[in-house]
Amino acid sequence: MLSGIYNMQNRVLEKQKLVQRQAHVPVYYRLPRSKLYVNSYLVLFSAGMACTTLGVYQLIRGKPSE
Repeated sequence: MLSGIYNMQNRVLEKQKLVQRQAHVPVYYRLPRSKLYVNSYLVLFSAGMACTTLGVYQLIRGKPSE
């Protein structure tokens, strides 16, 4: 039942070579799909900060939210 977990192939050396080969790229962009993860995080973080800033502005101004 659990043989799929403990009989997995060790891919540490492959990933280590992949990361160390791209020395000119920042660490958080070296793995595959990392640009997708970082950019989606930045979009969600920016949207959250914009909504929070708008809410704080409306609270300070005294305008009720709709």
